[in-house]
Amino acid sequence: MSSSSTSSTAAAISPVLAEVVRSGFVEGRHRGSLVVLAADGSVEMALGDPSQLVFPRSSNKPMQAAAVLRAGLDIDGERLALAAASHSGEDFHLELVRKMLAGHGLSADELRTPADLPLDPVEAEAYLASGQVRDKVTMNCSGKHAAMLAVCAVNGWDRDGYLDPAHPLQQLVRTVVEDAAGEPVGAVGTDGCGAPLMAVSLTGLARAFRHFVLAAPGTAERRVADAMRAHPEYVAGTRRPDTWLMREVPGTLSKMGAEAVQAVALEDGRALAFKIDDGSTRALGPVLARTLALMGVDSPVVTRIGHLPLLGGGVEVGSVRAAF
Repeated sequence: MSSSSTSSTAAAISPVLAEVVRSGFVEGRHRGSLVVLAADGSVEMALGDPSQLVFPRSSNKPMQAAAVLRAGLDIDGERLALAAASHSGEDFHLELVRKMLAGHGLSADELRTPADLPLDPVEAEAYLASGQVRDKVTMNCSGKHAAMLAVCAVNGWDRDGYLDPAHPLQQLVRTVVEDAAGEPVGAVGTDGCGAPLMAVSLTGLARAFRHFVLAAPGTAERRVADAMRAHPEYVAGTRRPDTWLMREVPGTLSKMGAEAVQAVALEDGRALAFKIDDGSTRALGPVLARTLALMGVDSPVVTRIGHLPLLGGGVEVGSVRAAF
């Protein structure tokens, strides 16, 4: 291999964002890319290549919820927060999903979510212990899908094909994503829940969250941000970092996505987004906590989010820690 090829390959390798340390020995590393935007929207810090396209996964949900509002569904509060949620499958989540469907004469059978267990392991254990089985409503994206079905009912749109990328609702989602991110969607895939998935850069994702926080009151984007921040337990769950952060750092908008994506915007317009290359969600908390600390966020919740112990024989013998 030529030296130029070697240099090109080395340049393409993402930096280490987190290390797995057991008994003082570094046994693993998580690489990725990260971007931090200043309050004026300029790039304040970049690690790796935040200009590369990523699938934001569930970090796209605020944009999907805003599209539902633009399409004419009149919801706010807990229902709007649940429309932007990756919920834990707690009883209050499932109850509200069913109410959202029933309020528009819809059946849970119309959901195109795959049957699943609650996302939260504690909830999943209790769910199985009670004799219940995988269900469409229990899947963590069911709130989003209930809102999508409801707006189709409002507009008389096809409900069977509401996940088709050519459907009017999904075309509107694309418009919202592009408007908020300030860049065109670079690729379209299928998310784990079956919904179309719009790829943008990490920088574009951070811009989108900044846009939602700074949007004028009454706009679809601001209504989504306000609902998520007012009802964070509906966005995630009682044992989830997104909930803790939005509850304990006023004005913060936070949403994680599968394959280790995280986006956050602070009340003053500063924002961050990162993606762990190997998709390991165990790196999310340490990397998020370190980034928030560098941004000057001083709150006990930052320490709480950042502490991810490794156990040996039931005793803490190490941790996953940020490496920057």
